Amino acid sequence: MKRVLAAVLLGFGLTAGAVTASVEDEIRARIAPVGEVCVQGDDCGSEAAPAQTASSGPRSGNEVYDSACAACHNTGAAGAPKLGDAGAWGGRVDKGLDTLVEHAINGFNAMPAKGGCGSCSDEDIEVAVEYMVSEVE
Repeated sequence: MKRVLAAVLLGFGLTAGAVTASVEDEIRARIAPVGEVCVQGDDCGSEAAPAQTASSGPRSGNEVYDSACAACHNTGAAGAPKLGDAGAWGGRVDKGLDTLVEHAINGFNAMPAKGGCGSCSDEDIEVAVEYMVSEVE
């Protein structure tokens, strides 16, 4: 009887040890860091290199306008001059294209820099402004 009892206790002990190890492994997996920081100049391997995305080429003014500018310039939100509204654009166009582009890139009055388009380049904004001005003339 003692041998059976010893065998049962030994079995429970081994099972409990395996369960405890499994739980500890699960805890380590849950609290493991999700990423690593690589400081410029450190050798972090090839995984740290940012992925280069291929440019699809320059976008037309109409494409930039539709994706970034239309939300405000179609509705006049926050005082934005509507596309094609000569009365609203007249005084602005008189200031010159360079001033309009500068205001569009850096922000002006209620319009945020680049109209809030974080993915737009300065060239994108310039062609969008040229497109809007061409719709007034």
